[in-house]
Amino acid sequence: MAPAGALLGRLGPHLAQHACHCYRIAENSRQLRQLPWLDLFLSMGGGGSDGNSVGGGGSDGGRTVVLVGRTGNGKSATGNSILGRKAFRSLASSAGVTDQCQLYTTVLKDGHILNVIDTPGIFDFTPETHMGERIVECVKLAKDGIHAVLLVFSVRSRFSKEEESSLRCLRELFGEKIIDHVIVVFTGGDELEEEGVALDEYLGRCCPAPLKDLLEECGNRKVLFDNKTKDEAKKAEQLQELEALINTVVALNNGLPYTENLVADLKEREQRFHAKTEEVNSLKGCSEQEVSKMMEELKKFYEEQNQQMIQSVDSRMKETVKGLQKRLESQKAAKRKAEENARRLNEQVCQAARRVAEENARRSNEQNCQAATSVAQVHAVLHQHVSNMTKECSIM
Repeated sequence: MAPAGALLGRLGPHLAQHACHCYRIAENSRQLRQLPWLDLFLSMGGGGSDGNSVGGGGSDGGRTVVLVGRTGNGKSATGNSILGRKAFRSLASSAGVTDQCQLYTTVLKDGHILNVIDTPGIFDFTPETHMGERIVECVKLAKDGIHAVLLVFSVRSRFSKEEESSLRCLRELFGEKIIDHVIVVFTGGDELEEEGVALDEYLGRCCPAPLKDLLEECGNRKVLFDNKTKDEAKKAEQLQELEALINTVVALNNGLPYTENLVADLKEREQRFHAKTEEVNSLKGCSEQEVSKMMEELKKFYEEQNQQMIQSVDSRMKETVKGLQKRLESQKAAKRKAEENARRLNEQVCQAARRVAEENARRSNEQNCQAATSVAQVHAVLHQHVSNMTKECSIM
């Protein structure tokens, strides 16, 4: 016998043909949402989708890169540098200017279409940050998958614990293989140029372990951007360097974008929704009003599923952050304990040193006293001897 899921998938179109008749009965009884066939029909994977996850090399829609990083690191400015125009809003602000994911497209010199997605601080771990909603929104914009993730760091600020946490969250949500699509972008190239310091030299003297590990894992794919320069040759050079890294990432992944884990799940849901939408629109024997109401129910179901996905992402993010915070607290506690042990050991060493010094001083004092006593005794003997000799001389 065929599996139940496959059988239901083949029956999907036939169920759809009779949906309008059931809908009339349901409307009269005002119990549409209680009909078991509706949830079954909406949740099936068959009837319009071949069941394959989204893949493809993006030959029609171009390549898609996503800018990810902490607020203030220069994601939007970097996006504008890539596009060659001011598309994303970029201001010098610690609070963050971008409040939602945005996508703009450009055509590179090599002819490739490049979709650039700018994100708000999706890994800014603050109570008001809607991380799940932002991440889901970002993935939805990347219709054919993500070809490259541009992790943006600034040479103007130190690598923070929050950024270390964001790397772990990225892996948690998208899977370990996402590292195969990562390119590290450092902003603030103008500052390093003023100091006369190359990027490798900068990283050589102040590269924390997590960042060093990241660079090693992603094949040292990194580029320095100066988003303030007016030099057209410099703009072209840094963009060309980034293009080469994107081409490398695409080649290493056989031209395929990243479509696993969260990306695959969201794409499959959207495919199924669009397939069901087409089925409802193609129904025969139903009035326009009936089709419209069925579409409303379908959209409502999709939104409910979408909210469940957002809540799931939020939950996973919070659990990841909670685990990282526990780890950080554990590290801090271990550091405090080590410092306390070092302080106690130092006190013990100081006390021991004082005891030794006091003992040495006491012994030295005793030795001095003994020496003084010995000198006095010798002096007394000599005095007695002289006295005796004097008496003997007087007798003679």
